[in-house]
Amino acid sequence: MRLGTTAVVLGGSAAGLCAAGALSAHFDHVLVLERDVLPADAEHRRGVPQSKHPHFLLNSGRRAIEKLFPGFEDELIAAGGLHLMPSMDAAYLDEEGWSARKRGTMTMIYSSRILIERVLRDQVRKLANVVIREGVSVSGLSTRDGEITGVFTPDEHVEGDLVVDAMGRGSPVGTWLVAAGWPEPEVRTLDAKVTYTSRWYELPAQPPPSWWWRHLVIMPTQHRGEHPAEHEFLVNFFPIEGNRAIACMGSWGHEMPRTTEEFADSARRVRTPLFADAMDRCEALSEVHLTRSTGNKWRRYDRWATPPRRLAFVGDSICAFNPFYGQGISSAASSAVLLREHLSRAERVDGPFAARFLVAQRKLLNVPWRLALARDRGYACAEGTEKVSEWKRRLVAAVSGPAFSFIVGAAREYPVVDEHFAKVFNLDESLGDMMTNPRVLAGLLRYRCRTALGRHRVPFGFDPLAEPPVTDYSAVAR
Repeated sequence: MRLGTTAVVLGGSAAGLCAAGALSAHFDHVLVLERDVLPADAEHRRGVPQSKHPHFLLNSGRRAIEKLFPGFEDELIAAGGLHLMPSMDAAYLDEEGWSARKRGTMTMIYSSRILIERVLRDQVRKLANVVIREGVSVSGLSTRDGEITGVFTPDEHVEGDLVVDAMGRGSPVGTWLVAAGWPEPEVRTLDAKVTYTSRWYELPAQPPPSWWWRHLVIMPTQHRGEHPAEHEFLVNFFPIEGNRAIACMGSWGHEMPRTTEEFADSARRVRTPLFADAMDRCEALSEVHLTRSTGNKWRRYDRWATPPRRLAFVGDSICAFNPFYGQGISSAASSAVLLREHLSRAERVDGPFAARFLVAQRKLLNVPWRLALARDRGYACAEGTEKVSEWKRRLVAAVSGPAFSFIVGAAREYPVVDEHFAKVFNLDESLGDMMTNPRVLAGLLRYRCRTALGRHRVPFGFDPLAEPPVTDYSAVAR
């Protein structure tokens, strides 16, 4: 059902492209306004500086994008994306040491952010009624009687029956709304001072025989004693298309290396020599890229008594997360699918449509929001409206790391815990729902009892100074 003549999307990144796909079936014309001139291929651009870092495309995001653009996943793999099973293809270093290799319930597609966006652009350009206008800056909104009627550019006024803000963390739309008479929106924040730094590498044509793994993950230590700062880094050697990998180190509250020399020095101090050794065997393709803009931020437009009509938000423009948790693209795509569902049931987009969508979107965003805060609240450096009292912070800090390791351990032994933990990681289930599931609780209890008796079926805690074991323990786990 057509709901209007023109819908306008502000921003041509992943969130905006997903929004365009959601709108295309309900408007005669969809116009995407993008400030950058978009590259023809998978290349970096000024408007997406975070593209230089690893991006996880979670299962919820994969399914959401596939709903919007059937065939997207096949196109991404055909373009070089890697369909892998992390429990078999990733070497994972937890507090105790290397985890055992075994089959699990979760798969992922590994690729760069720039490839994801290039494939998305290709999909959008197949839609006959969608036009992407590049090199266009939006300078304001036009309003009338409590509704948005279009947007201004330096050269013209563009009328729109529905406007979607997909302009990211720095979106000025909230400021424009206040200037037009709406109140200052409540903004919920928690910035755990996360900084991460990355460098791109070309993998060797013939990797060493010991490299059964494709992805290397080194979790921060929970050790309280004296140790190098690098032991508290979250480290990835992340595979992408084109026989390349992104070496990434990130931390909560630490200064991170900015130069290639500092990057190499820090890499040699992380918890295993394998990370630095992997870089030494590869050819560097880039300088070091550092990002600091990582705080959790939720603009609570849903709490306005009368939100503007004919306006919707997707992606970081409404709710941005700590990028460590890989929730951004998946949450944006899920919001776009939700928008499409609401449009399919609507008779018009004026009146209470925008308010109803905001209420439904609040429930969707609450799942990744709570998951991000669950860990970030434990850091003394964290600041913002969601900062908790010191005793609560200490409790979170003391409990979150061991609890995570405990669940990971139970997932090694019990398929039901593995299944639901994968759902939580992929935003298919809330942490609260998982922890109140009787089958999951039974698995956790059995694992606790077996741990107390020293009766583990799957070994773990392999020496972090040695190579991760290649043995497949899937049969033992079953």
